[in-house]
Amino acid sequence: MLKTTMLFVVTALAEIIGCFLPYVWLRKGGPFWLLMPAAASLALFVWLLSLHPVASGRVYAAYGGVYVTIALVWLRVVDGVKLSAFDWVGAGVTLLGMAIIVAGWKS
Repeated sequence: MLKTTMLFVVTALAEIIGCFLPYVWLRKGGPFWLLMPAAASLALFVWLLSLHPVASGRVYAAYGGVYVTIALVWLRVVDGVKLSAFDWVGAGVTLLGMAIIVAGWKS
């Protein structure tokens, strides 16, 4: 399960970076060249999706739990927003949901 979780984390980071850089360009007046690493990051995201155990709604549902958590960590680390206890509990719940879904793949 650790290997799958780490793959989810890297996939989520690629997706977030690929979406964040165009946001910086469009909303914060960032340089145009930010679109190049954004496109590369989204291409990496798509490739990483192909490495997941199976392409199905179950995988994407489990990935969603990790994505939510990584997005909150990004919000804290990159955007500097203080997270509430509700944010952390919500992240824990989504990770628990991911673990339950992934554990079900074995049965």
